[in-house]
Amino acid sequence: MAKPCVFIHTNERQHLGALVSQHSLVRNSRNADAFDVKIIHTKDHAFLRAREGEPFLREGGTRIWRYDDLQSFTPLRFMPPELMGYEGRAIVIDPDIFAVGDVWELLTRDMDGKAIICRARTGSKGLDGCMASSVMLLDCAKLTHWQVEKNFAELFERKRDYMEWICLKKEPRDSLGKLENCWNDFDHLGPETKLLHNTKRQTQPWKTGLPVDFTAASKKFRASRPKTWMRPLKRAMLGWGGAPSHYQQHPDTAQQNFFFGLLRECLAAGVVTEDQLQDEMRQNHIRHDAMEVLDRTPPLAV
Repeated sequence: MAKPCVFIHTNERQHLGALVSQHSLVRNSRNADAFDVKIIHTKDHAFLRAREGEPFLREGGTRIWRYDDLQSFTPLRFMPPELMGYEGRAIVIDPDIFAVGDVWELLTRDMDGKAIICRARTGSKGLDGCMASSVMLLDCAKLTHWQVEKNFAELFERKRDYMEWICLKKEPRDSLGKLENCWNDFDHLGPETKLLHNTKRQTQPWKTGLPVDFTAASKKFRASRPKTWMRPLKRAMLGWGGAPSHYQQHPDTAQQNFFFGLLRECLAAGVVTEDQLQDEMRQNHIRHDAMEVLDRTPPLAV
């Protein structure tokens, strides 16, 4: 049987983040030789590009598939069991997730017979029963029904709803186990954090100042929830979806320093080259002052 593996799924826009994430997983594990870390890239899966411009089912409505959207990699969350031959353990994470603790602790934990271990979403999605599939510990032998190309096609045939898929709503509830928040810590870096997730796209610290390049999720109005009452005014003030036109400064300097400290190490180790970084800046995949930010970022503790 193959080694347990951590998979990072990504596309061209978030590839640099995936490389930094890969470095962090190895750097911060005392057992890095016991597991593999692999990147799943959209460019290697032609079925994603083939649907460019086609309508698909999302939250009961219709959206248009954009291969170059910032998060076009999300269907690949469900590919690790196939890649593992439906055997053994795997973890899958987004490319904006970085290891603070030792991921081997998660790979080797008792799954208590569950197929998937993950945390619940917060906010209105959590109240609706949505699970955070951005970090999942998987027992691949129990997930033979995950056949990504077939399942992806079902979105366009209106047989499968994107949000129900991503939120794991069609998985048997008794197959899901609970993951502690520290293993998918949403924009919080504290002493207990194991995996830091820069989940708020508009404040990802390597994107500050760049034009927003993602499609904002549509907001459902829920009369029973007072928080939604101000949405029309907010949208009028800030634009459609209430989203700013440019990425904003991350409110936590420690999280910015953590990412750029890892990136500095990647440059020193040759994981990322300066030419590659300059090219990423030209493509607006990383903030244009990245070199200046690197110069003033303190080294990470060993």
